[in-house]
Amino acid sequence: MAGFTYVGVPIDSVGRSGGTEHGPAKLRELGLADVCGADAGDLDVRIRGEERDPLTGIVGSADVLTATAAIRDATATTIASGERPFLAGGCCAELPGALAGARDTFGRVGVAYLDGHLDLYDGVTSPTGEGADMPLSVALGRGPGAWVEACGGASARASDVIPIGHRDVDELPTLEGIGSELGDGFRHVPKDAVRAEGPAAVGERIAAELAAGPGRFWLHLDVDVLGEDVFPATDYLMPDGLTMDELVSLMHPFGTSRSLIGVSLGCYNPEKDPLDVYGRALVDALRATLTG
Repeated sequence: MAGFTYVGVPIDSVGRSGGTEHGPAKLRELGLADVCGADAGDLDVRIRGEERDPLTGIVGSADVLTATAAIRDATATTIASGERPFLAGGCCAELPGALAGARDTFGRVGVAYLDGHLDLYDGVTSPTGEGADMPLSVALGRGPGAWVEACGGASARASDVIPIGHRDVDELPTLEGIGSELGDGFRHVPKDAVRAEGPAAVGERIAAELAAGPGRFWLHLDVDVLGEDVFPATDYLMPDGLTMDELVSLMHPFGTSRSLIGVSLGCYNPEKDPLDVYGRALVDALRATLTG
């Protein structure tokens, strides 16, 4: 299989400096680029501006669109070189560009989306306007129009996108409201269902389904799929998430699948991890996922 190339995406969709935009550099320092095997450096992208754009509803809208174009190009370029991109964010606003670049190369792609949230808001329904509220909505072609256009249209079919591990009850009305648009093929596995079936069993089942269906898939990890007591170094803390051992068991079938074409990681905030305890644990978990 092709190796991974580390690509830093130093963005934070809150629209100001600091926070998760320091994640790529810190994770590189802690050895994640070495786990990948190759390092392409950081993209020259930032998100600035704390007001919602009146047309798109996105905070820092112009920079989000510019970053998306750069991420899309970097993803496609890395794949064309024979490597698999590992996009180290930053925040989850990196995902639409990544999937667009993968779709540009391969056509149909699936997504295993490990996140404490569903991220199906759009520029109107998002309570914050932050791009990190909307990545799956954009990938499915139903997010803010300008952002979908920057991606060249929808990047994936609803039946090929599977959110796993979510537990934010505030999002459920949004899911119910758009359920008919997504269709019967849309599947999701909330955190309680992951735990009931068993993380390893869920990972094995969905990795096999994505390999058999779209044939190739992308793995996205937002660290807030972990419980706030397990991983407090993120900005959107919620209780009762997965443990680190559960996350590794869940991710391993994806990380070792021959159908995996790329990985994105979001929402680690090193400013909340002054002793690097949680960053090191995250690097260890990803090493076990991709090489164990």
